[in-house]
Amino acid sequence: MGRRRKGRDISGWLVVDKPAGPSSTAVVNKVRWALGAAKAGHAGTLDPAATGVLAVALGEATKTVPYITDALKCYRFEVRWGAATNTDDAEGEVIAEAASRPEREAIEAALAGFRGQISQVPPKFSAVKIDGQRAYALAREGDDPVLEARPLWVESLEMVEQSGPDSAVFQMVCGKGGYVRAIARDLGQALGCLGHVAWLRRIWSGPFDASEGVDLETVEAEAKSPDLDQRLMPVQAGLVDLPEMACGADAAIKLRNGNPAPVFGHAEYGSPVWASHEGVPVAVGVYRAGSLHPSRVFNL
Repeated sequence: MGRRRKGRDISGWLVVDKPAGPSSTAVVNKVRWALGAAKAGHAGTLDPAATGVLAVALGEATKTVPYITDALKCYRFEVRWGAATNTDDAEGEVIAEAASRPEREAIEAALAGFRGQISQVPPKFSAVKIDGQRAYALAREGDDPVLEARPLWVESLEMVEQSGPDSAVFQMVCGKGGYVRAIARDLGQALGCLGHVAWLRRIWSGPFDASEGVDLETVEAEAKSPDLDQRLMPVQAGLVDLPEMACGADAAIKLRNGNPAPVFGHAEYGSPVWASHEGVPVAVGVYRAGSLHPSRVFNL
């Protein structure tokens, strides 16, 4: 029999406006401690140097994490021209330099090749696994990990401002698995001037916005208090991009037992939906001919 997790049985979402410095895991651990929660996770890793939206799921909300991970996300970032680094950001060592600097027209023209369905090779310093090991661990040991290209959907990529000859600020909306550092690296290579990320901020992630975020200082100041509890968003906040279906009491029991049950609402056959009973989330799964076939059930 497994050991029972220590902590409160608390469920919901806390949107943190992550500062530069701590890892995403460190932020999750801080939130879990502050709320005394038994279970916590996050939707979408941010590099330690990155700032912005880190949505922390607690308790039953962790079951909705995949729907946030798969959602579109918006990033604002600055690319510094003239140098490539081994990490593709300002934290790494310079491995190549170039004297040329791109003109605005050249940058705008190059961006077209980074929109829509593209192929992207993740940075060598990334959490991608190679034969069971993280690429960044191999790179830190002096290895030269070879990573395979991956598909990425880029909804939009625009230059916000050209802050000078040596850098430009961009905003990108993309799907799951996108590496902004790889965009900066590849854009610099395409322009013949090299480049890396100077700073990066996630503006929003699925339904969660930076304007809703709480800083870590507030998390620490309100730790173990009702004030922090009141900042929690409900479990269903992670499901707002999916159709909601209502269900009756008997159907709710069937769904919570993992069985298909009738639901009321409109959705395409085979699409992901979630069901609620009297406003309480019951299950999420696939809609088929008037019934929900649950993949995850909520114990709320």
